[in-house]
Amino acid sequence: MTPEAPLLASQLVVRVCLFLVAAIAMFGGTVQMVLGQPTTSPRLDNVHRFMAGVYLSMGIIGLWAGITIRQQGFLVYLIALATLLGGIGRLVSIGKVGLPEPRAVWLAYLAPELVLPFVIAAAHYSSG
Repeated sequence: MTPEAPLLASQLVVRVCLFLVAAIAMFGGTVQMVLGQPTTSPRLDNVHRFMAGVYLSMGIIGLWAGITIRQQGFLVYLIALATLLGGIGRLVSIGKVGLPEPRAVWLAYLAPELVLPFVIAAAHYSSG
């Protein structure tokens, strides 16, 4: 069996970024699936936990894409877009209802969701 060539630096950057996105989404999705939205109606809690499942599954997809980065093409751009749209959703929420407490936690979620998509897309594009 022929050993694989080492990853390009740009592929390594994409892999690390995808692993970060995956960790955030899997942790956040799991926490929200367990906690739900206890101070709301059953309808909104149901939607919240459904979206937590989508968030968790996005993390699993990001993890798989990072592991198999050599075989990935357009999927990487779709993951970057999903991450960016999630960050934009947070910005809309902050604009409409304010920044939740503790502020540092929510800003720590927001920052990579707005920055990593561009890093992922640029590095993946340069991988050719």
